[in-house]
Amino acid sequence: MTQVLCTLCDIYVLAIFGRIIFSWIPIANDSPVAVVRGFLVKVTEPLMGPLRRALPPLRLGGFGLDLSPIVVLILIQWVLAGAILGCN
Repeated sequence: MTQVLCTLCDIYVLAIFGRIIFSWIPIANDSPVAVVRGFLVKVTEPLMGPLRRALPPLRLGGFGLDLSPIVVLILIQWVLAGAILGCN
């Protein structure tokens, strides 16, 4: 059971990285890639959304850096490193 949870956490980390990468690329809404982006947003938003509302973006010049993916990735790594699951 622990190995399944570890694998799911690893897949979730990949989904977050995919969402980050897609956020840098302009994608047309009628593109097939938009379906993948929409899926990644739907999967990652339950954890990242509340954090995004609680943490204001870090202002860097003329844009804001969303810190929610970084916080979620740190929390997942904490869980995977042994604090809860003890994944290898």
